[in-house]
Amino acid sequence: MKSQYELEYTLNSSPKVLFSRLSTAEGLAEWFADDVQVDGDDYVFIWDNTEQRAKLVQLRENKYVRFKWAETGEDEDRYFEFKLDIDELTGDVALFITDFAEEDEKEDAIYLWDTQITELKRALGL
Repeated sequence: MKSQYELEYTLNSSPKVLFSRLSTAEGLAEWFADDVQVDGDDYVFIWDNTEQRAKLVQLRENKYVRFKWAETGEDEDRYFEFKLDIDELTGDVALFITDFAEEDEKEDAIYLWDTQITELKRALGL
């Protein structure tokens, strides 16, 4: 049984620049996957000759984007989501990632996100 978890990363980037890295094929291919192909709301993420399909199910410009993996059943509400939160006082931009993992795979999943966020920071020049 997969359970939901949320991660938070602070990124010194403009929300607009960051959001394009989270919501466009070109942006996602810079840090999230080796390649990303888009056909309407259908996204194909490619890593080392492995493809995973997801559907873009929600998007609010410069706020959040949610993808649902194609291989999850209709009754399962498993997705991954990127949400931006801007601190009104400091202007800091926080990226919240919501994802799901089996309890015994959660540590590895978090490590993978940490690695991906390091790539994202590199792509943003941070």
